[in-house]
Amino acid sequence: MVAATPKVIESRDAGDSQAIRRRRACPDCGYRFTTYERLERPQLIIVKNDATRQLFNREKLLAGLYRACEKTPVSNVQLERLVADIEQQLYDCGEPEISSSKVGEMVMERLSLLNEVAYVRFASVYRRFKDIASFERELSQIRKRRTDASLKV
Repeated sequence: MVAATPKVIESRDAGDSQAIRRRRACPDCGYRFTTYERLERPQLIIVKNDATRQLFNREKLLAGLYRACEKTPVSNVQLERLVADIEQQLYDCGEPEISSSKVGEMVMERLSLLNEVAYVRFASVYRRFKDIASFERELSQIRKRRTDASLKV
């Protein structure tokens, strides 16, 4: 028996203008599901600190952000947008290889604006805090940025 081709019920832009969201239905059983079609681009290589290379994996980045944002008011949509923004910036720079530290700094910059708790969680893993003093230094930098921002207003 040949499986029936699912029928497209609805198509729309997935928000980041880099994907199309399609609602589909099986003509046999009526089961509905969603698919996402993304533009295929050249693969980005991430150069790790130990000089190893691996393919950029947006799902891995998103998983790390989900862990950092656990039990915060940051929504999945905000995280998807953040990752899409970083991914777009990586492709826009035109380099086939990007250092992991550059990606980490891009994430930290955006996350600090989104949620301070998530930022500190991400920073503690990314910067590998060894002791309370390094953690306190990061917190004092957050306080300084907040103070500087309030003085500008």
